[in-house]
Amino acid sequence: MKIAIQAADLDSDRIDGTRVYILNVLKYFGGLDNSSDFLIYHKNDFNPELTPLAFPNYQIKKMAFPFFWTQSRFAWEIWKDRPGVLWMPMQTIPFVRKKNLKTIVTIHDLAFKYFPDSFPKKDLRRLNYFSAYAIQNSDKIIAVSESTKKDILKFFPKANTEKIKVIYHGFDEKIFSIPRNLQKETEIKKKFLIKKDYIFYAGAIQPRKNLATLIGAFESLKPRMPEVQLVLAGEKAWEWAKIVEKVAQSPFCNDIIMPGKLKFEYLGHLMRGAAVFVLPSLYEGFGIPVLEAFASKVPVIAAGNSSLPEVGGSAAIYFDANKPAELAKKIEQVLGDDKLRKLMIERGLEQIKKFSWEKCARETLGFLKS
Repeated sequence: MKIAIQAADLDSDRIDGTRVYILNVLKYFGGLDNSSDFLIYHKNDFNPELTPLAFPNYQIKKMAFPFFWTQSRFAWEIWKDRPGVLWMPMQTIPFVRKKNLKTIVTIHDLAFKYFPDSFPKKDLRRLNYFSAYAIQNSDKIIAVSESTKKDILKFFPKANTEKIKVIYHGFDEKIFSIPRNLQKETEIKKKFLIKKDYIFYAGAIQPRKNLATLIGAFESLKPRMPEVQLVLAGEKAWEWAKIVEKVAQSPFCNDIIMPGKLKFEYLGHLMRGAAVFVLPSLYEGFGIPVLEAFASKVPVIAAGNSSLPEVGGSAAIYFDANKPAELAKKIEQVLGDDKLRKLMIERGLEQIKKFSWEKCARETLGFLKS
């Protein structure tokens, strides 16, 4: 069987959860099924940190094109190459396809339906149009959580529930499930001026991640816990300037660290060194950093919305994403109670047993071929 995969997002400079998903699933496909040929299409050069592993049954097809790549060059190539299955890991599919081409799309989230103001207008139009077309015209749909599946059925009630399968993400054990290297960790902390125990966030710097609430909670907490810093790690995304401005205006700006885009190695060290990890998002389709924190033996506090309680289970503590004071109380509770921290870490290590990239890849491959 020939399985075509659109992997152009692995060319991107910006690394996010959806690109981590594609990269990690491709780490396993070739080994799980050596009887199939995987045609992996992309546009330019892979991001060095997103370059997929090489397998004998992987055909990497690099083909540049100046505009509408998915709907033009890519669509033409899969028409010509005649695969039996097409997997689109991002929520769009080509308009022009052979009638007998089985097409499966992954829907990561429908955040743009709940928070349209958190997206640039051009992106919002694109997401609405292409997601609707993909949901209505694909043969099968992968939803990355039960929460995402419910959202698909809520906003697209004509979607056939029987063609939707929930397949959870995983986490990178080689980066996060390893012992602490205190020497390396100290070097990285020194590089970014981290001198105290710290509250950690990792993800995009953009409005939907709700960092204003986390900053507000930190400001409320700081007078009572002066020996704590806040580290907001991640790449600048849409409307990042508002968040940077809020940090600059904070009376505790000297203790709010923004290291920017991090290599995976650096991310692992900073995660393991954190006192607590906080994911304050208004909405997440899955929330991979929750698993990464569990694997790093760090307690997790997350907003109690969308998929986050589904992923975190009883191992995380949850708060109302619109209440900075509640978040401050939860952080203070965790930082001040060693027994609670130990219990949360133990529960986190138990929770991550439900998730792995190999399991994700195996279930995905089975769904593609069924």
